[in-house]
Amino acid sequence: MARAVAQAIARRERLVVEAGTGVGKTFAYLVPALLSGEKVLVSTATKALQDQLYTHDLPLLLQALALPLRAALLKGRSSYLCRHRLEHARQDGGVLAPAALRELARIEAWAQATRTGDLAELPELDEHSRVVALVTSTRDNCLGQGCTRFPQCHVAKARQEALAADVVVLNHHLFFADLAVRESGMAELLPDAGVVVFDEAHRLADTALQFLGTQLRTGQLLDFSHDLAAAGQRWAGGMAPWPWLGETLRLAVRRWCHTAAGQAGAWGGADVPPRRVGWARLAPEGVSPQAWSAALQDMVAVLRQALAALDAVASLSPVLARLHGRAVLLLEALAVFDGEGTRDAVRWMEAGTQLLLGAFPLGVAPALQALWQGPAADAGAWDEDEPERAQGGRAWIFTSATLGDDPELRWFTQACGLEGARTLRIDGPFDYARQAALYVPMHLPLPADPAHSERLAQWVAQAVRRLGGRTLVLTTSLRALEAVAGVLREEFPPESGVDVLAQGQAPKRQLLARFRRAQQGAGPGCVLVGAASFWEGVDIPGEALQLVVIDKLPFPAPGDPWVEARVEQLEQGGRNAFRDHALPAAAVALKQGAGRLVRHETDAGVLVVADRRLMTQGYGKRLMRALPPMAVLATEEAFETALDALREDKGFTSLLGP
Repeated sequence: MARAVAQAIARRERLVVEAGTGVGKTFAYLVPALLSGEKVLVSTATKALQDQLYTHDLPLLLQALALPLRAALLKGRSSYLCRHRLEHARQDGGVLAPAALRELARIEAWAQATRTGDLAELPELDEHSRVVALVTSTRDNCLGQGCTRFPQCHVAKARQEALAADVVVLNHHLFFADLAVRESGMAELLPDAGVVVFDEAHRLADTALQFLGTQLRTGQLLDFSHDLAAAGQRWAGGMAPWPWLGETLRLAVRRWCHTAAGQAGAWGGADVPPRRVGWARLAPEGVSPQAWSAALQDMVAVLRQALAALDAVASLSPVLARLHGRAVLLLEALAVFDGEGTRDAVRWMEAGTQLLLGAFPLGVAPALQALWQGPAADAGAWDEDEPERAQGGRAWIFTSATLGDDPELRWFTQACGLEGARTLRIDGPFDYARQAALYVPMHLPLPADPAHSERLAQWVAQAVRRLGGRTLVLTTSLRALEAVAGVLREEFPPESGVDVLAQGQAPKRQLLARFRRAQQGAGPGCVLVGAASFWEGVDIPGEALQLVVIDKLPFPAPGDPWVEARVEQLEQGGRNAFRDHALPAAAVALKQGAGRLVRHETDAGVLVVADRRLMTQGYGKRLMRALPPMAVLATEEAFETALDALREDKGFTSLLGP
């Protein structure tokens, strides 16, 4: 892999590498990139990998290679403390709950000493806490150079350091967000980079989709209404009815929410996950087109009044100028969701704690292809007779442990506009046939059965007792997660000796830390239930994790408007949507989930796929090929014997045969 990356850098190629867990792909791309003499951008899908690269891998390699290179870490705005916002949060602290006030006090104490302002320095802080939003900025409310605290701005300092660095570690969201809005960092970073590496590249197309489309949250409108009333009174009091405009907009937003989600019956809540409702014509499914249009026009009318008022006073303060720009952007976003849709995009609405609207293209391949092969990449072509590198050219490296289930990695390359790119597949070093086994419990109900999650949880409880914890349950939906976790909590009360952890009860890093400590003798055994992000980025080597249970085959969620539109597009083009979309997507997700089990050459464990379709349906063979070559346990007795061998730390590999 390192040789292939070095060649791609020299030739300004696009290289796609699927490297199995344990290959050492991070060093395989970092070593040739660092030795190339080029400015290097490394983009990851998660902040966790960002931090690992910057704090561990890069310093280690730079020292080993004796390279005097400067490295920088660059995250999005929401990762950095905003001192201006912190001051306002302190002033408004009287309305916060006691727990939030304690969090704010910890942040204030830390703010006195931090150099970077990166909130990751506070591991006990929940990144989803309300307080985080109060002390960080967004593109909407950032005052830029007009801010009185700009000289101490952590975001600005991080970007300055990135511009001066030889190696910059960022994430996919920041990469595409900055390319989309051209307002920070990336627009200046990218032209100088000779090498761009996307690690965890399997998330690339989904991330790009968010920024090539339009999203609008009612929270954005409510934040604007609050800021309009407060800033208008402070900087231009008496020049417009600012409080009235803010309150009128708030009322219009609430009526819109009631009209939209109330009629569609789409509201989620604390106990009911939200669902997405699509629409192809004038309004979302289940919503009156007349009521939808009227609610939209009410908000548009108030925003236009606010815009007219801001036109006259925007020059008085950077705060008012920023509000003027926000009003323009909100009006542009609302226009996307008014009237008929287009054939090449899908619109959807999600009603949970707030209303979320989205309009996404059906694919991002054309836009991404233009990026990979744009003017900067095509400025000079590689000439075998000319060893000097093309001026302005760039090498693009894409890597992950899971990029497809076929040798050409078409699941990834087709979605990302990388047809024609060089591809390479490298198997991991693990002896799965000796280290791991697969079991499919044939007696459990099919996933479509309403009793599936409950029966599965009861069966998992028996396995957890037998193994003494050491279990990760991965579900394909939040609803299944809640059902499984609920039954397991009943099976294992606090005094049982087994700790039941579930996604959402604490930050992910805290849950994983508790899980690891439990298996080190620092507490009771553990079973952890997670969905979504827990299918990847969970690295628990050793005896801490020896049983991974996947609740069902991870096909794309039925009823999702984007999935339905993509299926329709494929079928209209004469293709088989199940074979060309659903099946490869399920294979990649299944492979990703299975990858949580074996993380080291000495690990051992059992993977359970609680969906007998893997064994009974014809497409199961393709999904089986996507899994590592594990031994298959044929009976419940063989499964129980394997768990006993794992717990007693003897004889497990002998059970799997030669």
